[in-house]
Amino acid sequence: MCGISGIAGANWTIGQLEKMVASMNHRGPDKHSTFQSPDGITGLGHNRLSIIDLSAAGNQPMKSADGRYVIVFNGEIYNYQELAKQLKQYPFKSNSDTEVVMAAYQQWGAQCLERFIGMFALAIWDLQEKILFCARDRFGVKPFYYHLNQDTFYFASEIKALHASAIKKEIDDQVWSTYLSDGLYDHSENTFWKNIKSLPAGSYLVWKGSKVTISKWYELHKQVETGWDQRIEEELIDEYLFLLKDSIRLRFRSDVPVAINLSGGLDSSILLGLVDEFKGPDNDLLAFTFATGDQRYDELPWVQSMINKTRHPLEICYLTAQEIPKLAQEITVAQDEPFGGVPTLAYSKIFKQARACGVIVLLDGQGFDEQWAGYDYYKNYLGSASSGEELRGPVQASTKSVNSKDFLTTEFRSLSEKPDPVNYYNDPLRNVLHRDAFVTKIPRALRFNDRISMKYSTELREPFLDHRLFEFAFRVPNELKIRDGVHKYLLRKLADRVVPSTVSQAPKRPVQTPQREWLKDDLQSWVQDCLTLVENKYEGIWFKKGTIQQLWKQYQSGQFDNSFFIWQWISLALLIEKKN
Repeated sequence: MCGISGIAGANWTIGQLEKMVASMNHRGPDKHSTFQSPDGITGLGHNRLSIIDLSAAGNQPMKSADGRYVIVFNGEIYNYQELAKQLKQYPFKSNSDTEVVMAAYQQWGAQCLERFIGMFALAIWDLQEKILFCARDRFGVKPFYYHLNQDTFYFASEIKALHASAIKKEIDDQVWSTYLSDGLYDHSENTFWKNIKSLPAGSYLVWKGSKVTISKWYELHKQVETGWDQRIEEELIDEYLFLLKDSIRLRFRSDVPVAINLSGGLDSSILLGLVDEFKGPDNDLLAFTFATGDQRYDELPWVQSMINKTRHPLEICYLTAQEIPKLAQEITVAQDEPFGGVPTLAYSKIFKQARACGVIVLLDGQGFDEQWAGYDYYKNYLGSASSGEELRGPVQASTKSVNSKDFLTTEFRSLSEKPDPVNYYNDPLRNVLHRDAFVTKIPRALRFNDRISMKYSTELREPFLDHRLFEFAFRVPNELKIRDGVHKYLLRKLADRVVPSTVSQAPKRPVQTPQREWLKDDLQSWVQDCLTLVENKYEGIWFKKGTIQQLWKQYQSGQFDNSFFIWQWISLALLIEKKN
């Protein structure tokens, strides 16, 4: 897990690259290095967080054995040992997965990506052909941002690194309109900053002679047959369980300590149960969870149910309302873009505490809901092409919600641009599961998670985001995902083997915090300051005059039962301060 950066083309300096590297110290504090090609065309930078092969042999930028290629790599290739055996003719000088990636690219070219099980963003410079090859993993777990002007191509793991290279810092009105109008973010290649784009998940990019071409190398729907897997339940459970165990086994490959993030939900409980099967009953794996001290939202009773069974040491990471203003500013700096509110802040406490405990790698349970139809609204997609479900952000269904028409100007709202609907499958449920996995829910969660883990120089691994699991689940018939109103039906049957029944049969609970109450009460003075900043900058331009204060008062009086629109405005205020 690291930070990568680079520049290719004309009219750039090594000083720009060094500033890019310096801006991402948190992503890799163990080693900072740069490379500049002899002809001056390309420079590559790297921030190393040592996870595999802690020796200097794993440092980057790394040259190939024949000196033709130079690579910078961020992420983990979990099956690197198996691939190294297939590439035994390569004269390896390290035990790192980075060198395996280099050898695989030399052997198979772009097709090497299809052999990788893992998360990654990478760039390889070919000194002979003067080609820069860049790629991103199937789900986009690892970030890759870029900027292209007439002569020069810039890329980095974070937006702040591109701004550090002197790329102008300008807010993108269209992206903000889409976010404020429809609650959408991380759903396209555009970012909240003008002229900075994100390489789409499952894509590779080639720069040559000032020209960029982008190609898709992975698309889930092309890996899934049009029919369904009609095997009996027990056979499906057995195979899926085998894949799950293999995914977890691979993600324990590490030369530094590994721990687990534990909520009270089904997903992380299954993860812990399977980890215990892999590690043995007497392992002392450290578990982390967050809490706010509010029994209406905290999941500690369910967490304790798992801990009582497994007897793991547990670190409870508390978040208080008083921490929010300062922490929100810090996480905004880490994110570069709006993030998911107080739940994201609470989650960040885990990584801070993990690092303090000497833990570098954590496992997390992201990905089951989009495989097995975990959210309530998925039932609307059974047997009907029409659902009424909108492409929105994390807003709970409510009769007391705010419509963006109430506060945004008509001109500003007209800039909003929704993504095209997903119609890859002849089945509404699979289409919406695909949408949530690649357009809405998972992309934004991955961005939040990457930035907060890397802020504290820790690595997050997500075993359930293994493409083999998604391809399997997308072939399973809908009646094994939702049956008699029970979501994740087949997964719950599997869970009965590894977790207490109080956990396996518990209803889906969204990750929640007292955000609504805290913003209205404990944090009202801070919220008011944020809204005043937004008013002074954008009232009459983005926002209708008087509406911000009017809706804020109505929110305080309890007329609305969600707080997402208030958090959107806070996000804008935090980014305004960061921009300046």
